[in-house]
Parts: sequence; structure tokens; C-alpha cells
Amino acid sequence: MADKGEIAARIAALQAEIAALEKQLGPQVSPLAPKGGFPALPVIDGVRFAAVAAGVKYQGRLDVMLAEICDGAAMAGVFTTSKTRSAPVLACQESLATIGTARGKFAILVNSGNSNAFTGDAGWEGVHATRNAVGAALGIDAGNVFCASTGVIGVPLPYARITAKIEELVTALSPAKAEEAARAIMTTDTFAKGATTTVKLGGDTVRIAGFAKGSGMIAPDMATMLVYIFTDAAISQPLLQGMVSRLNARSFNAITVDSDTSTSDSLVMAATGKSGMAPITEASDPRAAEFEAALGGIMRDLAHQVVRDGEGATKFVEVNVTGAESDADAHTIGLAIANSPLVKTAIAGEDPNWGRVVMAIGKSGAAAERDKITIRFGDILVAENGWVAPSYTEADGAAVMKRDEITINVDLGLSAGAATVWTCDLTHRYITINADYRS
Repeated sequence: MADKGEIAARIAALQAEIAALEKQLGPQVSPLAPKGGFPALPVIDGVRFAAVAAGVKYQGRLDVMLAEICDGAAMAGVFTTSKTRSAPVLACQESLATIGTARGKFAILVNSGNSNAFTGDAGWEGVHATRNAVGAALGIDAGNVFCASTGVIGVPLPYARITAKIEELVTALSPAKAEEAARAIMTTDTFAKGATTTVKLGGDTVRIAGFAKGSGMIAPDMATMLVYIFTDAAISQPLLQGMVSRLNARSFNAITVDSDTSTSDSLVMAATGKSGMAPITEASDPRAAEFEAALGGIMRDLAHQVVRDGEGATKFVEVNVTGAESDADAHTIGLAIANSPLVKTAIAGEDPNWGRVVMAIGKSGAAAERDKITIRFGDILVAENGWVAPSYTEADGAAVMKRDEITINVDLGLSAGAATVWTCDLTHRYITINADYRS
């Protein structure tokens, strides 16, 4: 009979073989991916897309996308507040700050495989070279080009590989290539993420469509990784910016995979005004609230898809916190639960370890009183009055944890503050993906 050492060696060898095969075959599609696959995004009048394989890092796959946006569009965005944010993010923030004086068409240029972050002057060199190339090819001001890069940090961007493809991108521009664009911005994502809806504003039909990338390094302090949303609605830039900022707080700013905020997080939205509707210029216009509600659904859908594609994820988790001193306190406690490695690994192991939820509440720093806390897993009452609920059984808790989608409800019993955040479990595959990320 083999001893423990021999068995351990065999297991290690098998794990190495499996890892090698996974690397060769590519990422396994998340079990939480939408069953219908990438949705059929409608054509948004005033927007054209293209994608190419430039070999920035990956070989034989799309890795650069270009979107051309018509003259007169309203542009809005939110970006990471990371103190080490990339040159592309800083450039986009500069463009957005001067958006009121911008004239002509806009463009969005994105590459995957290299984040162009923490690369010193070389970062700005890459930004200027790529924006200037797009500007010259499209006949627009380089400041109207919103650029983004995602991938490995600290490696100079081989921007010549991108600029060499600009003419090819421009030639290939088409209103019907949004899915190709979505696939070009993926890194460790296992599926492309898209969402769309239509909404009636008065007598006019308006379309909204968007796509996102994100799988790891997800705990945004603005948005998440990269998100691009387009609509043919006619809406003033200040109103659009206000909506994006508000909705971001309840969607992309309420998700976490691993508690790590990216250097590259960017969300950019364009409203082309091509639907034929009369423009929305005042917040008091009833159509403004209707449009914001529809946009909120798109942003929440995309945010949830990012969590569902969390690196190694097998469980989608919603954390609802009520009864807090304030909404801010509720959000803090929700994130403390959602980010706890102990909570997340317990969920991965389908262990209803409610004590770890108690721990996370206590460590958050937000106001809480032990004997007023109520905890539920789904609709199962787990704890109340400072201890486990008399009706609770481990079998009931374990049954909830076996689900693909799990809800953790916490009521603090203090006031009316409330928040919802979304997360996923933490599995060994997360370690495997990130251990091999640069290799």
C-alpha cells in the first residue's frame, strides 16, 4: 500500500496535469453564466464597432476593440479612484472634464492583455500614440478618444501593435459588431457579458445596450473593470452623468469578487440622440425617471454578470442588510460580509457557518448591537436575540447552502439604513487562476 507521501505526490502530479490541460483548453465557462449566452444586442443608431487580433499579449484571439460614436452624442462616465490608476483612466477623466467643449465624433479604444498601469512615462506615451492614431484615422480630436487597457500591471504597453491595426479597425467598423467588441476586452472572463432593453419614452421607443468585462480584481470604488453602454436616447450630458453616477452606487459599486479594486476600472456611456425623440434636458421631465429606471436595470444586470463570472465562482450570493444606523453603515457591513474569506470559503464548502457572518458584522466598524441582530439564510431564521434561533437546524442551513444562488439577510434592529451587495464564493480555482495569471 502506498504511504501518505506517495499519495500526496500522485495527487500533486494529477493537479499539475489538470492545470496544464485547463491552460491549454482555456477557461472553463462559469457554471453561473447566463444560460442563453450572449444576448442579441440591437443596433444603436450612431454607434459602430470593430475588433481585431493585435497580439498585445494573447495570440490568435480578438484583443482590441474600437467604437465610433456620432457627432452630437452625450458622453458620461465613472472611473476608479485607485491612487495607482492607469494613464488611460487619467486620460479619460481629463476628456470627461472638458466634455462640455468637445466637438465632433467620439471614439472608444480598448485593448486587453496589458493594463498600461504603473508604467511611468511609457504609459502616457502609449496613450498619446493610440489616441492620436484613432483621431487621425477618424478625423476627430484625440481628446475625444476614450481609451482603456486591461490586463497585467507594470508592463509597458506594446502600443505599436495597436496603432498598426487602427486602419484595419476603421475599415471594419459596423453597427452590428458589438459582440465582437465585447469579446475583445475579455481577460480571465469565461464569457462575454451583454445586456439590452427597450423603453417607451412618451411615444418614442428607445434602445439601451451594453457590455462589460470583469472576473477578478473586483471590488470597485466607482464601477468595475470595463463597462460600455450605448443608447439612442436624446438626453443632456449633465443629466446623463448624474444618472450614471447614481446608478453606479447601486450596481457596480455594490459588487465584490475578491475585495481588490483595479487600477483600470472604467465605465463609459454614450447617448447618440438618434431615436428621433425630443431631448430630455430637465430632471423634472417624466421621461427622465423612466429612462433612469431602464438604465438601472442594464447596469445591475451587467454588474451581476461580473459576479457570476467571478474567478472560480460556483455560488452567486446576495447580501441584504437592513436596520442599520444609515445606508452607509449598511453598505459597510454588507461588504464586510461579502469580502470575508471565511464567509466566502464556508459558502464554497456549502457550510452554513453563521458564526462567520456574526464575525464580519462585528469587524466592519459600523454600529451594531449583538442582541438586536437577526440573521437569515434565505428564508431560514438562523440567529436572533444574541444567539442561534431555537427553530434553526443545521440541516435547514445546509440545504440553503447547496443552492447556486444564496441570500444572506441581516437585520441590525437599530434604524432604517439598508443596502444590498452581491458577491460569490471563494474556491481553490481562484488561487489556480491567479497563481498562473502572468505565465
